[in-house]
Amino acid sequence: MPTRRAFIIGALSAGALAACGKARQHTAAPSPGSSGGSAGAAPAGQPAAAPPGAPAVYLPHGPRDQPKVALTFHGSGDPALTAQLLTLAGRHAAPITVFAVGTWLEQHPDLAGQILAGGHELANHTYTHPTLGRVGQAAVAAEITKCRDVLLRQIHTNGHWFRPSGVEAEPSALILAEAGKAGYGTCVGFDVDSLDYTDPGADAVVRRVAAGVQAGSIVSLHLGHAGTVAAFERILGVLQARGLKPALVRDVLAA
Repeated sequence: MPTRRAFIIGALSAGALAACGKARQHTAAPSPGSSGGSAGAAPAGQPAAAPPGAPAVYLPHGPRDQPKVALTFHGSGDPALTAQLLTLAGRHAAPITVFAVGTWLEQHPDLAGQILAGGHELANHTYTHPTLGRVGQAAVAAEITKCRDVLLRQIHTNGHWFRPSGVEAEPSALILAEAGKAGYGTCVGFDVDSLDYTDPGADAVVRRVAAGVQAGSIVSLHLGHAGTVAAFERILGVLQARGLKPALVRDVLAA
């Protein structure tokens, strides 16, 4: 089996992949009240990320030799639809990872607890969800750190992972540098884009996921879309039929 170091090097050389916010995983920086661990240390069982303060590492998927798939959701939109999705995820014991927009968490302060109570992960997807590649250094830094600070206030950790918003290719050196400064060792991308945010209907969402998903995949989905909720159980059925299991990002990347 390839070493974790070899996997990270291989993923970095894979090139850009389409993504709303392709990103690298990040580790928690020490902050008052944070339970996220020491700076530069990935959560237990995960591959080592960039050293503290160094540019984040970009990973669009996990190792291909384990039957795990991360269903990741961009966190925004109608909280009632989020509640429906969480109910389905709980019914099927299907863990998900939510890359949350900071303003969304502030507007709906009960959501963070609901997500974590279901055994899911909560991570950073910027504060206001701009097209991050089109703004300057100060704005990039503020978007990452302000969402980080919301997470610290609400769940006492920075969420460990960062995914930039509005980025359709591998994150720029500027984004990766600012993510590292903010305490994130990894920028998490994805290799399967459901395009569910275009509201194509549940059938199309299921088809797109089925067409690309494989062992180690990280799937991009969105909260706040009725078609995604309608497609969710069918997506789980696709995974089951292929011998794949939904897993948190931390478990996919640690495989």
